[in-house]
Amino acid sequence: MIKSALRAAALAATFSAIAFAAQAKNPIVGGAAMYANKNIVENAVNSKDHTTLVAAVKAAGLVSTLEGKGPFTVFAPTNEAFAALPEGTVATLLKPENKGKLVKILTCHVVAADAMSKTVAKMIKDDGGEHDIKTVGGCVLKAKESMGKITLTDENGGVAHVTIADVKQSNGVIHVVDEVLLPKM
Repeated sequence: MIKSALRAAALAATFSAIAFAAQAKNPIVGGAAMYANKNIVENAVNSKDHTTLVAAVKAAGLVSTLEGKGPFTVFAPTNEAFAALPEGTVATLLKPENKGKLVKILTCHVVAADAMSKTVAKMIKDDGGEHDIKTVGGCVLKAKESMGKITLTDENGGVAHVTIADVKQSNGVIHVVDEVLLPKM
């Protein structure tokens, strides 16, 4: 009886460790588990830190694109990043008449590649400390690395820090950023 109980406890501990290891592969973002077998949109809608981004992607008509095959790398600004924009900016961008501007801003956060942070860091190092990242929106972001952290500078000099890297998706990867990257308009 005691041996059976010990075996059951050991088995339960083993399964818990396996479940934890499987879950630990992808970080929790916005209080929600991110699953590598789900696409960018399927995961983003569960993050309480990305409700503004999700609303913007819907308003811009980019849902089907970001649910597509990819691969995509998305630098995903948090709600706080959107809130840091001048007052009224988000509300104005979400209006139908500003869809073009919204699409431009959002697509300047998307790269047509599956770029994990180690790959980006290697490109930065190979390019002497700064690497130009071309986005699907036509923007060029300047990537730099310092003390293991990646920053992105937009075309206006705004700097976003990658706060959570390598959130693997079925169609690419998300890197959470703390600023909205803005194109030259």
